[in-house]
Amino acid sequence: MLKVFKKHIEDSFPELLNSHFIIACSGGLDSTVLAELCHQAQLQFSIAHCNFRLRGEASDDDETFVRDLAEKLNKEVFITHFDTLGYVNQHKVSVQMAARELRYAWFEQLLSQNNKSYLLTAHHANDVLETFIINLSRGTGIDGLTGIPAKINYLRRPLLPFSREELEHFAHIEEMDWREDASNADTKYLRNKIRHEIIPALNELHPTFSDNFKNTLSYLNQTQTIASAYLHHLKEEIFIENNGRVEIEITKLKELNPLTTYLHGLFSDYGFKEMDNIETLLDGLSGKQLISNTHVLTKNRDVLLLTPLVESELKNQEFFITEEEVPLKLPISLEFTVVPERLDNSDKIIFVQKNVLKYPLTIRKWKNGDYFYPIGLNGKKKLAKFFKDQKIDVLSKDGTWLLCSGEQIVWVIGMRADNRFRVVDTTQEILKIEFT
Repeated sequence: MLKVFKKHIEDSFPELLNSHFIIACSGGLDSTVLAELCHQAQLQFSIAHCNFRLRGEASDDDETFVRDLAEKLNKEVFITHFDTLGYVNQHKVSVQMAARELRYAWFEQLLSQNNKSYLLTAHHANDVLETFIINLSRGTGIDGLTGIPAKINYLRRPLLPFSREELEHFAHIEEMDWREDASNADTKYLRNKIRHEIIPALNELHPTFSDNFKNTLSYLNQTQTIASAYLHHLKEEIFIENNGRVEIEITKLKELNPLTTYLHGLFSDYGFKEMDNIETLLDGLSGKQLISNTHVLTKNRDVLLLTPLVESELKNQEFFITEEEVPLKLPISLEFTVVPERLDNSDKIIFVQKNVLKYPLTIRKWKNGDYFYPIGLNGKKKLAKFFKDQKIDVLSKDGTWLLCSGEQIVWVIGMRADNRFRVVDTTQEILKIEFT
């Protein structure tokens, strides 16, 4: 196995040949074999171990085993301890999710602090099959059926081509010791039930099931590669970037068939999972939105607007400007200058009668019921009607800031000033406000 492993590293992970990396080691069979293989292959590495304090003395014994292993291999070892149950109670997640979030956050910190580029985990072929069955049961589509990636960001998984049986065979030949986690035999956990009950039954039904699965996975990955290349080309054609957002013509989306499959391929990377909702949005009213964890999808007349999710706390926040100072931490950049004469207003510059202003001025987002007296129009107008008449789309409207004096709007910034603050007495100070 060592010879095959070394060839696999040379062919698929050449970046590890001249790098000092870190191996995540629990003390179990998989990670212990990975450490031994890397040692015998004369690769340069350190070892990292997480003590989750979930199994009492057994967790401490795992830690001791990993320390002894690192000493035996003459490798640097990093150890950390977590209050996993405390994290579960605080963040309301499962124990498995808590352990995952804690260890990967620590791994990233460890790599950064020690100037290392790669961390190796001991996922192997059996893990791939178990993950495939889990995702198949959840209906994740082809993305969830293409296996565990061998490389993603800083993670490297060089044992994916090897089965657990191969790892056990190597360990027995090398007369290696490892730690067994008793919870791995508990079939109340889904992965363990698949490992100990479903996969053996599949192997019993078809003796070549494991080899057939490897071939099927290879075909799926090739199909995924072709599909991804085509979707990338399609996005370049119909996802048009414009002023920090993406515009997608609805008519072009509706021409795609099968529509649901295309929508999944085009929008799932942005956190949208329910394609029925996107189909409904295509025929919805202008202004309707779908929100994922990372993006907003908005119907605006005959296009969809795709934008990153803006932090919600800005929506109700107000920023104050005193007469003496313009703060640096405004959401937009404004310059206030007293000038000797008034010129014509523009979208970016307005001139106001300074003595009419009531300080502190405020900058805030618009809200329902807001109105102002736009220069060039007779009387007052609700902002919602003003935006509609100006054909301002939903996202631009939500991104608009107001400059206010007390409860009165001085300027719909970047659009129109209020008539009540126009310069009528040139003997008084004239304030130039510039949106930069």
